[in-house]
Amino acid sequence: MIKLSNISAGYNKVEVIKHINIGFEEGTITSVIGKNGCGKTTLLRVASNLLKPLSGSVTIVGKEISSIPSKELARKVAFLPQIRTVPNITVNNLVMHGRYPYLDFSRTPQKKDKEIVERAIEIMGLEDIKSKNIHELSGGQRQKVYLAMVLAQDTDIIFLDEPTTYLDINHQLEILEVIKKLKMLGKTIVMVLHDLNSALSCSDRVCLMDDGEIVIYDTPQDVFESGEIDRIFKVCSSQVPIEGELTKQYVFYLK
Repeated sequence: MIKLSNISAGYNKVEVIKHINIGFEEGTITSVIGKNGCGKTTLLRVASNLLKPLSGSVTIVGKEISSIPSKELARKVAFLPQIRTVPNITVNNLVMHGRYPYLDFSRTPQKKDKEIVERAIEIMGLEDIKSKNIHELSGGQRQKVYLAMVLAQDTDIIFLDEPTTYLDINHQLEILEVIKKLKMLGKTIVMVLHDLNSALSCSDRVCLMDDGEIVIYDTPQDVFESGEIDRIFKVCSSQVPIEGELTKQYVFYLK
């Protein structure tokens, strides 16, 4: 669906990522992992057309992403950054922002837009707080509101930059379940995660980066068995089967 070919990119003409060749499959969850500063966020920004590459191309279904008008692209690709200002706005109104790519010049939501927003709020379980101001919410609740906004945007591809950072473990697990729900709705999810266990246990594919390059891009099991995570992070790891579950959990510890 979306493909990066021979990408080099960075800031002020300084390369942060290089030799990037990767494609994200439709209806899957891909987690991008790696040490701080290895280029994970830069990869997402280039893939979503927020950062122009120094060289190479990004295509969506074979069409060059830079040639797609911004409003049309906003109907195809959503990007949720890690760091955001907290607006003085209600939950319902923030989720409505996801419909802006579909509104006409007057920016007046139509019946369909309101129905889509209501459905997004319902899917995220936010009905009881939809009239509250964002400032009144916990970190976990805010993240669910932003994900509801992304859902209301109704794009096929969703980029998430560290969606569970700064959340307690309960809210981390809740957000990961929400992301799985987005996949079930047919969305293609590409996210940066710091938590290696979460990346390996909830993804269809894992992209491990180091020093601006992709080291391995494969299934979680193959990435784990490659030993590259242990090498790059300088840790030891093991798999832990969970009774009654098909998925495995992963434990990491210092050598």
